Amino acid sequence: MAIGLGGLRTAGDLIARAQMENKLKIRDAKAYVAKKLAVEPMTLSDEYAMAELRKKLDIGLIIGLTGYAKGLAAKARIAKTCDFRINSVTRLFEKASFSTV
Repeated sequence: MAIGLGGLRTAGDLIARAQMENKLKIRDAKAYVAKKLAVEPMTLSDEYAMAELRKKLDIGLIIGLTGYAKGLAAKARIAKTCDFRINSVTRLFEKASFSTV
């Protein structure tokens, strides 16, 4: 079964990062992200389900809604949720003298 990545509308951004960071094939990257988000891999391509999950986890949305994380705040939550090393987040925490994510 073919599933599109969908970018920020679904989980494409997370899957692409998992592929690059962990050197995973797309099927393994989807399984990795699904496990980290505690959802089924098929859910990753469902726009509605992912929008609701992104709101719940506060990891960024396709449009900026008041009260939800944007920019580096969303990236920091993504890094923590999925165990990614995101350079901009790491540098921010280093410069701000916080512990890294």
